Amino acid sequence: MIEKRENIYNLPNLVSLIRILMAPVLLYFAISQQPYWFIAVLLFAEFTDVLDGFLARTLKQITKMGSHLDSWGDFVIYTTIAICAWILWPEILKRELIYFIIIVISFTLPAFIGYVKFHQFTSYHTWSVKLAVAITIFGYLLLFTGILDWPFRLAAIFCLYAAIEEIAITFLIRHEHVDVRSVWQVLKYNKQNTP
Repeated sequence: MIEKRENIYNLPNLVSLIRILMAPVLLYFAISQQPYWFIAVLLFAEFTDVLDGFLARTLKQITKMGSHLDSWGDFVIYTTIAICAWILWPEILKRELIYFIIIVISFTLPAFIGYVKFHQFTSYHTWSVKLAVAITIFGYLLLFTGILDWPFRLAAIFCLYAAIEEIAITFLIRHEHVDVRSVWQVLKYNKQNTP
C-alpha cells in the first residue's frame, strides 16, 4: 500500500522556519547588548509560534512534518533565549538561578527522554506546555524589564508540571505520536484500546 505524501511546502511550515531563523538574530542582539531589539525580536518569534498553529488549523494544512518543525522551532528559540538571558542579564539570572534551572530542565529533559525512547524529538503540543510557555514568556519579559519577578518563579512551577506530564506521556505510549493534548487523552485511549 502506498502512503499519501504530505505537502510540507505550506505557509504554516514557512512560519515555523522563520521562527528558527530568528535564533541567530536573537543571539546577535544579545551579543551586541541591545536588549530592546532582543525583546522586540523575541515577541515576533513568539507571535510566529501562535501564528503557525493558527494557520495550520485554518488552512487545513496540519502535517506531521509541520508538528515536528513547530517543536524544533520551539526548542531552538527557548535554548537561544536561555543563552541570551545569560549574556544580557547575568546578575538577574544569578538571583533567579533555581527557577531558571527548573525552566531549562523542564524544556530539555522531556525532549531528551522522548529522543531516547523514539529516536526523534517528540511533538506533543500539550495544553500544559502551551500554558507554561505563555506564562514563561510573560514572566521572562516582566523579570528582565525590571517590573516583577514573581511571575517568572510561578512559570517555573507550571513548566515543571508540563515536563512531568510530557514525560508521563512518553512512558505511556508505545509509538511516537504528534499533537497529544494531555496525559488524560493517552490514558483514555489506552483504556479504550486495551483488550
